[in-house]
Parts: sequence; C-alpha cells; structure tokens
Amino acid sequence: METKWHSISLKKIFNILHSDKGGLSKEEAQRRLERYGKNKLPEVKTDSVLVIFLRQFQSPLIYVLLGAALIVVAIGEITDGIVISIVLILNAIIGAVQEGRAQNTLRVLRRFVETKAVVLRAGEELIVRDDEVVIGDIVLLQEGGKVPADARIISSNNLKIDESTLTGESSAIHKTDKQIRNPNLPVLEQKNMCFKGTNIVNGTGRAVVVRTGMDTYIGQVASKVQDIETEIPLKANIRNLSRLIIATTGVASLVLFILGLLAGNSPKDMFITVVSIAVSVIPEGLLIALTVVLATGVWRMGKKNALVKRLQAVEALGQARIIAVDKTGTLTKNEMMIEEVYVGGKIFSIEGVGYELNGNAKLQGEIVDRNAHPELLLAGKIASYCANSRVMYKEETKEWRTTGDPTEAAMFVLGEKLGFHKDDLERESPLISEIPFDFQLKYHATLHKEEGKTNFATIVGAPETILDISTKIWTSEGVRRIRKSDREEINSVFLNLSKKGYRILALSIKHLRKDTLEVGDVKTGIFVGFFAMRDSLRPEVKEAMQRAEEAGMKVVMITGDHKITAEAIAREAGIFKDGDNVLSGAEIDELSDNSLEDALTNTTVFARVTPEHKLRIINAYKARGEIIAMTGDGVNDAPSLVAADLGVSMGKIGTEVAKEASDIVLLDDNFGSIVTAIEEGRSIYKTIKKVVLYLTSTSVGEVLTITGSILLGLPLPLLPAQIIWLNFVTDGFLAMPLAMEPKESNLLKESFERPKKYLVDALMGKRMLVMAIPMMIGTLVLFQIFMDDNLAKAWTISLTLLAAFQWFNAWNCRSEDKSIFKMKILENKFLLGATSVAIIFQILAVYTPFLQKILRTVPLSFGEWLLILPIAFSVVIVEEIRKFFLRQERAKLATI
Repeated sequence: METKWHSISLKKIFNILHSDKGGLSKEEAQRRLERYGKNKLPEVKTDSVLVIFLRQFQSPLIYVLLGAALIVVAIGEITDGIVISIVLILNAIIGAVQEGRAQNTLRVLRRFVETKAVVLRAGEELIVRDDEVVIGDIVLLQEGGKVPADARIISSNNLKIDESTLTGESSAIHKTDKQIRNPNLPVLEQKNMCFKGTNIVNGTGRAVVVRTGMDTYIGQVASKVQDIETEIPLKANIRNLSRLIIATTGVASLVLFILGLLAGNSPKDMFITVVSIAVSVIPEGLLIALTVVLATGVWRMGKKNALVKRLQAVEALGQARIIAVDKTGTLTKNEMMIEEVYVGGKIFSIEGVGYELNGNAKLQGEIVDRNAHPELLLAGKIASYCANSRVMYKEETKEWRTTGDPTEAAMFVLGEKLGFHKDDLERESPLISEIPFDFQLKYHATLHKEEGKTNFATIVGAPETILDISTKIWTSEGVRRIRKSDREEINSVFLNLSKKGYRILALSIKHLRKDTLEVGDVKTGIFVGFFAMRDSLRPEVKEAMQRAEEAGMKVVMITGDHKITAEAIAREAGIFKDGDNVLSGAEIDELSDNSLEDALTNTTVFARVTPEHKLRIINAYKARGEIIAMTGDGVNDAPSLVAADLGVSMGKIGTEVAKEASDIVLLDDNFGSIVTAIEEGRSIYKTIKKVVLYLTSTSVGEVLTITGSILLGLPLPLLPAQIIWLNFVTDGFLAMPLAMEPKESNLLKESFERPKKYLVDALMGKRMLVMAIPMMIGTLVLFQIFMDDNLAKAWTISLTLLAAFQWFNAWNCRSEDKSIFKMKILENKFLLGATSVAIIFQILAVYTPFLQKILRTVPLSFGEWLLILPIAFSVVIVEEIRKFFLRQERAKLATI
C-alpha cells in the first residue's frame, strides 16, 4: 500500500525514513544509493540498425513475396527471384534509414544536461548530482532550480513551484510545510509535497526525500506508458489490404489453375503461369511506393519543424477526426499576461502576446493615450513596484524567458507596456521596505520613498484579502471612504472577470510616514482596482482552429485547470461554442464507460482532469470508432499520447517522457504545424490511393486477360517471364513517380471520408473495372488476330499493348475527377521521366537480342506500333468519360 506522505506528521516521516532535519550521514547516503539505485528514470533503449532494418519486413505482403521469390527460384526463374528480393531489400533500406534518422534526431533533442541538487549531509550543505539523491536526504529548494525527487516540505519561505508538466495547471503552486489530514488528495492538492522534475519559480524551502527514481510520480507515469499498446491506422489498413490481396490471389490462382487444366494446358505450364500471376497480382511495388510516399511526406514535414518518428504516423494524422489538445504549453504560451485592468471604475483591455514588452491599452475598443488616463498610470506604477520578476529575450532560442514568479513577470510586462521601466522607477523612488508574498498573508507589499512626498506603499494580492483591508477607494475625483455600492460594483466586476476565466489580483495603496513596512501597516488601505491575467494563447492557435474546423475535424481541450478558466480559454481559442458541454474530472468519475462515450458527443472541454481521466477520454473516443490525435508536452500527457492513435508532443517545452511517448514531435512548438500535418496526412492518403489504384487496376487487367483467354480456349497471351517483366519493370517504374505526385489543393476544405478498412472504396473499385476491361478486350482482340500467323508475334503484341495500357493508366490515376488534358504535364516531372524510361525499356525488350531471348519477343513494325498505341489510349478515353459524369454529379450535389 502506497504511503500517503502528505498526510503524515513530519516527526513520523523522519522515524519511517530514519532521518532528521540535519540529513543523512555521507556513509548512510552511499549505502542507500547502492541499495536502492540511482535517482533517475531508465533511459529508453534505442534499437540497433539491424533491428530497425529487420522490422521493415513485418508485413503479410512481404511474407508472401518472400515465399514467391523462393518458389520462382525453385522452378528455375533465378532472375525473377533476385528481382523480387531486390525490391524487398530496397523497401527495407528506405524505411530503416528514415526511422534511424528520426531516432538520432530525438537523441540529440534530449540534450542530456547533468543537473545538480543541494542536500544536507550530517548538517553540511553539499552539491551532488540529482541522480545521487536518496530517500531520507534533506534537499534545499531554491528559486530557479528543479526539484530532484519527490519530497515532503519541512520548511517554506514563499515557496512557489510550477507543476504544469505534471498537472496541467498553468499557475505556480504555493507550498506549505503544514500537515494535510486528508489522505486521498490528488497530486494537485498536495501543497506540502514537491515532485521530481518540477520547477521552483519563487522562494526557498527545505524538504525530505520520500521517493526516488521510478517510484516518483513522474516515474510511475513513465512505467504506465510502457504498458499501453496502440496501432497507427495505416498499419492496420495495409495489413487488411495485404490479407485481401493474398486471399484474392489464392482464390484466383486456384480458379485459373483448374480452368487451365480443363482447357488442356499441362500442370507444369499452369503452375508456372499461376505463380507468375500470383507474383503479378501481389503488388511488390506497393510496399516501396508506400515508403516513398510516406518518406516524401516526412521530408516535407521536416522542413516545417515536425519530426516524424514513425513513417506511417503522418498519414494517420490525416485520418484523425478528433484532436485532443492539452492547454498549457500547447494552446497557450505558458506565459501569464495581464489582459484587463479595472481601475477608476473603468476596464482597460491590454494588447500583446505573452511576455513581449509592447502592446496598446484600449478603452471600449479604442486605443487610448495612457498619459491621458492617470488611473491607468497608477495601475502601471503599482505593477512595476510589486514586480520582483524580470523577463528577457533569449536571442539563441528567439523566446522570452522569466526569472522568478510568472505572476510578477506579468506585472513587470504591464508596467513596461504602460511606460514604467522598473530600474528607472526605483532609482527615482527607491525601495525602502518590503513584505514578500506569503501563502498565509496572500499579498505582496512594497514601500518606496518618493521625493517631496510621504512614502508610498503598494499592496497586490488575493481579491478577498485586499478588499478586507480596504477602508477607502481611489477614484478619478480623489480618495474617499468605500461605500456599500462600491463593494457591490467591485464584486460584480470580480464575478464577470472570473467568468471570463481570468486569474485576478487586487491592488491597494497607502501613504506612510515611516521607513519600515510591517504587517500591521497594511491592515487598512485604499482600494485601486484589479489585474485580470491568464496564460496567453499562442498567436497561431485561432487560425489553426479555423483551418481544423474547415477540415471537418473536432478539436477538444483537456486541462487540469478549473472549469471556468478552461471554458474561457477554449472559447477564446474557438474550441468551445454556445451549446457545448464542459466535463470535469469529478463528473467523469461518476460516469460509466458507455455514459462517457455518449457524453463525448457535445463535450469540447475537459477540465480538472488527471492522467487517468485523460486515458479514459482517449479510450472512449476510440470505442466510438474515432481516430484521435493527442497533443501534449507534460509528464501527465504521456499515457494518453501513447494510447491515442497518434501522439504529438512539443519539442522545446515538452518533457522527455512526452517526447518518447509521441509519434510526432513539433520542434518549434508551433500548434499551427499540427494542422499543416493534417493537410500533409490527407495528401499522403490521396497519393496512396492513387498508387494502390494504379497497381491493382493493372494487375486486375492482366488477370482478366489471362482468364478471358482460358475461357475462350486461346493459348495464354502472356508468358510467365513477360508477366514478371510487366510487374517489375513497367509497374515499378511508374508507381514510384506516382508516389511523388504533388499535393492537391483544398485538402482541408474538401469533404474527407475516413479511409476504408482495405484502403479501397467503391469509387476505386469502379475505376479498376473501367480501366481493366479495355485492357482485357484490347489485348485479347489483338492476340487473337496475330496468334494464328505467328504466336511469338502475338505474345510480343500482348506484352507491348499491356505495357502501353499501363503507361497511359498511370496518368489516369493522377486525379479521380480532373481531366488529364487539364492537368499540367510538367507538374510531376518524375512521372514524365519514368514514362519515358518505361517506353525505352519496352523498346529494348522488343528489339535487343538479349531481352528477346529472355522474354521470347520478336521485333514489331512501325504499323504494328500504330495499331497498339491507339488501342492502349482507349483506357484514357473510358476514364475521361467516367470523370466527366463524376464532375457533373458533384456539381449537381453542390447546388442542392
């Protein structure tokens, strides 16, 4: 049973851990280190090059092709077996290179920096590596540092810790050393505990270590991630398609073998023919073409700072209908910003982004001159006086960073926006006394000397505290006693700002004739107004949300924040709309799995949730049959990143646990890149469909041709070697450049159907038949015309005609509705070049003695070429007719 350290008295904790406030002896610390191991999470083992290479062969289609290679070698077709093997090896090399590159990039991304911890050993302060911290150690917590292990706080001096990576809560948590009696509190409420990996943003403290390594909260989350299994949708689609092709091939081969025997062909000839047909029907080119399609998409995403760890992941994002986003650090910048100031009975809105030091002040939507509003200047002055934090711009990372408490950093920025430079201000009005923020006092007070005036005290803190001590109110007409009507107005403003999701601080001032500031001096004050702040949205979020909505995707927000705050942020981002529902973690606990699935229909915000809630939400969406992508950066996001169909983490602010758990890492933390990836994923899916259509339609054409010849009692129109030639040379050369087809336009605005189980939909099935039937009819007619006079000539005619059908058909497959005559021929230069190469190879097959011997071909006359090419072009004509009627049908539907 897990010990509830937050609910136990410090005396009992020291007894359990055999430690005291002076810390362990050096010898005891070493013994515990040897006994319990280092205070670190196990590093994820990276796969060797060989393992990555062999993993590329894990596909039913590849297993069958390996078997086919062995069979054709066994029957003497050594060349064919070698060709099949080369294709499979090339596919594995391309996949392994990309996966290895992603693994190496991630290794560099981790930037393993050795961090230090300050501990007490036998009463002496020592600096040790944080992996050498042991249970029972007394650690010293200092502003700007990291918590080295899970620990119970034994003393706190204005200690505030940013736990957003664990909880999703954007504001820093005030810590206390008091015992909390309730043993069942969630992590977020354990204010007398600190957790490994979290950041100390303010104050100092001491704590006794109670958990290290994998036993820490972050370690427990990391271990849960290892037990979660999920599968990228495309992998399942390809496996299903492979099984469909294998089953179809088996049935077709058996039927052809029996029909061939009944037609009088020898068992040996039919066996060789059936094996050749099987090799032809199984599109070896599909595997390497898919890899090329995915690798091309990964390359394009890499140029936009998205690291794709697994090739198939980027296509999966195109399939996603639900994007579950974490708020802190994903939607928001994790930078507190004062957005509204209530002072002098007016509410000013403050523009800007995060910690950037520029931004206008507006009143009722109009930009105002701050110098014309003394009430606004007073608010700016108070903000600067009470801000002990600083913000600075880091040129190397192109980011703003803060030193100290994020709340006071927001006040510092407000002062700068309103024209107050803290250093200049304090030179003119030096700080002479201060009461730091205290968790119990709930305010921060400063006293400044102002030349020729009485000393000026500023007090900023919790609204209820400031209102309790305020006996007067500042107005533009002057200071007067606070009235009941004033308090009613103030409470009304406070309520309205709270509903918008703001974190609110109240402002008060006082004039003192003394040079020291004590708690008793601020028991009365002059109420000035409110600062309303929150973690600002990333600038790209609103546009990204609009693009996602246009793409028919639903974005939901998952956060550890309160419902009111969560709803306000979601509304501002464009996620939450009137009529939507907000579901809290407590409400989720009360729902059964089925009820939760039903509740997802109109829920767009999940607030106050734990990692366990996130997992339930992800699994509920999957149970509904939804493809879901999850974004996140914190440790608390890791289990759901793994459980989702696709996990997307942040590269800069993301924790290592989150990066390891994800499939895609956004190196620039730009949320807009997710929507760009969606577009890329849809492009990849469209391209995959084109490749599948091309390869399967030509295979169907060949099977129908051979089946037709057997039913008509004709000799086989193709020899086994010729079937292999068509499959590897013609198909292979044209499938690759088709895989590099440029991205179509309006992919996010067009309706996007979820991919079918076998990657083949009704329209593709119709197109296969439309393309295959002319191939069968044209080939059988010409073969029958020439076979009586010269069988070798007839075989050569059939081979060349089917090759020409494939040349034209590759151009057919570029679009399902656009005419090839209206598409730019140079838009896909690879296809143009590959078609030229395929034609040259076919000419070599017909006219060079070496290939004539292997393929049993004879030379063709110019007149015979003039007969072949128009018949082959018929595949374009029938497809153009189909495209015309499809365009007409879609135009009619668009007008309804």
